[in-house]
Amino acid sequence: METQRVCPVEIAGGLDNSIRRFLQNPQKILKPYIRSGMTVLDLGCGPGFFTVEIAKLLNDSGKVIAADLQDGMLEKVRQKITGTELEQRIILHKCQSETIGITEKVDFVLAFYVVHEVPNQDKLFQELKSILNPDARIFIVEPNFHVTGKSFDTMLERAKNLGFEIADRPKSFLNRAVVLTLKKD
Repeated sequence: METQRVCPVEIAGGLDNSIRRFLQNPQKILKPYIRSGMTVLDLGCGPGFFTVEIAKLLNDSGKVIAADLQDGMLEKVRQKITGTELEQRIILHKCQSETIGITEKVDFVLAFYVVHEVPNQDKLFQELKSILNPDARIFIVEPNFHVTGKSFDTMLERAKNLGFEIADRPKSFLNRAVVLTLKKD
């Protein structure tokens, strides 16, 4: 998964704190989409802010693939889950610079503050399309302060041209958000 400006591990603490938890409550944001038994890809998982909460929402059934480019971010997730019951449901996966690199089919993809970091979004959407189960959803959230409305719309057009359609436009504080599904034939 080739990227442009990847959030450095050194500021990972800013991605996982009580202020963010108040403003972007993972349980509240994801509960409508996560069901027991799912396989969920947390793309660009960072320090696991959403990963751990997704694993809890799965209720002892299903798994989360926590995928990131940076070993340091994956290590932060590892430190959080080692010795807990969540360790059995979270798989750590290191992406390569130009590919996510998983082949397992998934039911849900969370891409929170990630897509704008990927220079070849067409390639990203093609790879995601190849690993999605038929009724899978991709939840994309991008920050208003990094992603203009025009660039978000351009990203959506790319996705539509590659076989996705908009299923939902959830409200997200100071963000642009969309849920995509595969187009039905």
